Amino acid sequence: MKKIYEGKTKDVFALDNGNVMLKFKDDCTGKDGVFDPGENAVGLTIDGIGKANLETSIHFFEILKEVGVKTHYVGADVEDATMEVLRAKVFGKGLEVICRLIATGSFIRRYGEYIADGTPLEGGLVECTLKDDEKGDPLITKEALVALHIMSEAQFESLKEQTLKITRIVADDLKTRGLDLYDIKFEFGYHGDEVILIDEIASGNMRVYKDGHIVDPMDLTKMILDK
Repeated sequence: MKKIYEGKTKDVFALDNGNVMLKFKDDCTGKDGVFDPGENAVGLTIDGIGKANLETSIHFFEILKEVGVKTHYVGADVEDATMEVLRAKVFGKGLEVICRLIATGSFIRRYGEYIADGTPLEGGLVECTLKDDEKGDPLITKEALVALHIMSEAQFESLKEQTLKITRIVADDLKTRGLDLYDIKFEFGYHGDEVILIDEIASGNMRVYKDGHIVDPMDLTKMILDK
């Protein structure tokens, strides 16, 4: 396989059948050794988190498939920590989408003068950031995305609608385990003319609380997969 991209938490390889293979790593985003899905740099390494993230992704991708939500997911090999996916193009040089159900983390660092930590954001709030480590993954509005020809207005509306729907599906599944989803980070791309969810749906990309306390990514995966 030919490596076509090296990311923070996974590497991407081209397959002969036209699809691509994601190889999951044990690196997590965070700062000063503390896990934070809202950070834009690798902050720590957790042994086994790569396979754990893959198993969690499989769990949620299969749920989405059952309810008719199309994603890039094709199949996976847990032992090899790899996932086969459809080849999709990213928007611009990469766009991350955060859906916030509860105000916390970087949202409070930005807007703490206007809202208290732990305040529900009714209906969910969708934020987009450009992948740019040097600039700290700057926030970008729909209007700017359209003006910069990164995506069309229709593509943005599709992305937003899917983000809210998928977030609710994930949150509902977590709720059955007594877990509260505060926020989650996604990445979208386009396959042909369709905007679809790409990347992963993993414990390392979501902030989840139980009884008012944040859940460690490895513990979260065990709870999700009932291990």
